[in-house]
Amino acid sequence: MRTGADTTRVSPAESGSGATERVLNPVLLGGALIFLSVLIAYWPALRGGFIWDDDAYVTTNPLLTAPDGLRQIWFSAHRQSQYFPLVYTTLRLERALWGVNPFGYHVVNVLLHGANALLVLALLRRLAVPGAWLASALFALHPVQVETVAWVTELKNTESTLFYLLALLAWMRFTDETMVHRWRFYGLAILLHAAALFSKTTACTLPAVMILTLWLQGRRPRWRWLAQTAPFVVMGLAMGLVSIWWERHMGNYGKEYGLGFNAIERLLIATHGLWFYLGKLVWPVHLTFSYPRWNLNIHDFRQYGWGIGFLAVAALLWWRRQVVGRGTLAAFLFFVVVLAPMLGFIPLFTFYYTFVADHYQYLACLGPLAFMAAAMTRLATRCRAPVPAQFACCLLLLWGLGALTWHQAGTYRDIETLWRDTIGKNPGSWLAHNNLGLLLAAQGRNTEAEAEYNEVLRLKPDSWTAHNDLGTLLSAEGRKAEAEAQLNEALRLKPDDPDVQYNLANLLATTGRIREAIPHYEQALQLKPDDGDMHNNLGVAFYSIHEADPAVLQFREAIRCKPESANFHCNLGNAFLAQHRLNEATREYMRALELNSDYAEPRARLRSLGVNLRHRGD
Repeated sequence: MRTGADTTRVSPAESGSGATERVLNPVLLGGALIFLSVLIAYWPALRGGFIWDDDAYVTTNPLLTAPDGLRQIWFSAHRQSQYFPLVYTTLRLERALWGVNPFGYHVVNVLLHGANALLVLALLRRLAVPGAWLASALFALHPVQVETVAWVTELKNTESTLFYLLALLAWMRFTDETMVHRWRFYGLAILLHAAALFSKTTACTLPAVMILTLWLQGRRPRWRWLAQTAPFVVMGLAMGLVSIWWERHMGNYGKEYGLGFNAIERLLIATHGLWFYLGKLVWPVHLTFSYPRWNLNIHDFRQYGWGIGFLAVAALLWWRRQVVGRGTLAAFLFFVVVLAPMLGFIPLFTFYYTFVADHYQYLACLGPLAFMAAAMTRLATRCRAPVPAQFACCLLLLWGLGALTWHQAGTYRDIETLWRDTIGKNPGSWLAHNNLGLLLAAQGRNTEAEAEYNEVLRLKPDSWTAHNDLGTLLSAEGRKAEAEAQLNEALRLKPDDPDVQYNLANLLATTGRIREAIPHYEQALQLKPDDGDMHNNLGVAFYSIHEADPAVLQFREAIRCKPESANFHCNLGNAFLAQHRLNEATREYMRALELNSDYAEPRARLRSLGVNLRHRGD
């Protein structure tokens, strides 16, 4: 079975439309089949909902709905995860098109993944890689890709990869010295690289891969290669520095997250991670949303076996490079280079709960998969296996992977299914237990939620989030003393968490200890100054102890943060009324009714002030 960059030669007599169809039809047909297989394998994902941090990215992200959202996305130090301006711009457009219906977002992710698979095919054919069709199909259907494709948040992965591969193809056009106007492709490659970086900073690896493609093609090294890739390197470094700054800006490098690994620990994480990812490609079973975080011990010499094994393989490949060929070395190097930013040399917040994740190797897995496809193709050729037998073997393999992908995509149908699947495969995941507890509490299933929070505290006693969440749950159930103990412990563990301060303040306020609550509200607002609910509750606290002046200030701030809140306007009206500022109180009550015509309190207040609501058109 001949695969890869098969360029059929035709004579001038055959160069008409019939010859064109013979060359193009297999390409178009193969591409269509790969794309169709993606749609079929990911059908369960299309019916999935939002999960985990999809709320921060989509459903509750103010950047997607604010009038000046585009300006904030591109030119402000917002606090919505990392700096992914092109991804947020895409999500803003999607939000305008289909609101918070998850179907549209899933369709875009699946279509982008299908497009990426076709770009993989185009790239490998251009590089004359044997088995390009099979490699593209493996990339499309391998179940390790499910986490990226079925998770709306990972639009940053699929979108960045799209521009990454397009930039690589443009670079290859530029380096083809027979091309007319080839410098136009150089400019295009720079623009596409920028788009990839604005989607996800890990696209900074592109310059190294650009050089790798030239080496794979047997091109002799030239100094001008370095000069030509210099702009790409500078862009990547700049975005890398922005990402590191942004992590600090988000507070993700706090000591409480335990990310202060030394150089040896980082090396142990990286080398173990490389083998982990390869293992999941070869044997894709027990794939889960959050894998166990292994224990690091620099005094346990067994943990150095991962690095020794990696160096041994690298040395063997180099020693036998004339035998294994450039393709094998290129696949190995591509995998390591593209995966490098996610291996822990640069701190990642996700290392707080796991060192590995399937979506980290979305693009990097192309190297090993291309190697596998090429090896299978060469083996079939050497064995002179009949074409039908080769086709049947490939079809069986792809069918098996597609079935696994279908099954894995089904675990993303809703967030409860995902967390329970994670716990089933990784019972020690305190992250999954905690988030399942939050979900159950939101559904009013408090007994189940309490059990999940207690399990988190058994697995991770120093989890301030679990203490905070359990305290909030107990407070809602009226178990005030137990709740206060949990919230005080959360405060001891994480005094600079605004939510802990706020929840404790709310508890104190509901037990009548208003003056004790006020300092906690104020501390919460120092940490989170643009939270309208916090300003409002502090205003209510001042109002309840008859301090109208500071109450007015807080209600004004609450309205600044959430101008469409009828409740905030009504509360400001009450504070004005306490100051005997009747006209201003009337104005606020009227505004509250404009926002919510069924709001009883401002209507009653206006009537007590003698305002004729019928005359005002109410």
